[in-house]
Amino acid sequence: MTDEQMVERARAGDREAFGEIVKRWQRRIFALAYGMLGSHDEANDVAQETFFSAYRNLHNFRGEAKVSSWLHRIAVNQCISRQRGRKVRREAPLDPDAAFSEAEFAAEAHAASPARVAESRAVAKDVQQAVSSLPTELRQVVVMKEFEEMTFQEIADALDLPLSTVKTRLYTALKQLRMKLEKHAAMEKC
Repeated sequence: MTDEQMVERARAGDREAFGEIVKRWQRRIFALAYGMLGSHDEANDVAQETFFSAYRNLHNFRGEAKVSSWLHRIAVNQCISRQRGRKVRREAPLDPDAAFSEAEFAAEAHAASPARVAESRAVAKDVQQAVSSLPTELRQVVVMKEFEEMTFQEIADALDLPLSTVKTRLYTALKQLRMKLEKHAAMEKC
């Protein structure tokens, strides 16, 4: 059953249908929120708020966009509201305890030497820090495209932006990331 069909069933009062939507999209909405906010706890809160808001507003879903775009748009708005509410600096630090789990690197540890595993962790940490230092409007596009693997059109729909703006923001963000990572690498060599 498609997401759109599940929404129609949920609109007709089938709570299990909405539960299925949550199951399908919870992980991706959490990942988007984590990428934008850098905090495991806040990402969990945003994911819950996103689905609560979607459920309350099922009657507003017109089917003009995909359900995934609608949910991503709600999540992005929740993240932006949260950032404004706490008056966050443009660089939101990542939660250091949630950034790397043993499970993430267990498979890699079997295939690589300890030095390679440590190097991979260091590179991943550098990338996460560089992404978190981007302005919100650039960070959200990078997270959606590079980490969530959304298409440009899905991002444009979710953010209610022209396609050209999404492409420009991604180009700008990737350029800034490359400069930040090159600068960091040069400083490491010194």
